[in-house]
Amino acid sequence: MDARRVILTACTLILFALHQDFWNWRTAYPLVFGFLPIGLAYHAAYTLAAAAWLAVLVQWAWPDHLDDGHERGSHE
Repeated sequence: MDARRVILTACTLILFALHQDFWNWRTAYPLVFGFLPIGLAYHAAYTLAAAAWLAVLVQWAWPDHLDDGHERGSHE
C-alpha cells in the first residue's frame, strides 16, 4: 500500500471520528456570532470540511478506470 493511500485513509477516519461531536451535546453555549449554538456552528464547519475533503479524495483517489471514456452500460 502506498503512502498516499495510507494518508488519505487516515485523514478520512479522523474526519469520521470528528463527526461524533459528543463534547457539544449538552450545551448550546457559547453562541457563535451571538446567535448560533456551538453545536450547530460545529456541524456547519464540519460540513464544509467534509465537502472539501471529498474534493481532495476525488482529485487524488478516484479510480482511473472509471474515466476511460465509455458510456454507462456499454460493454465493448
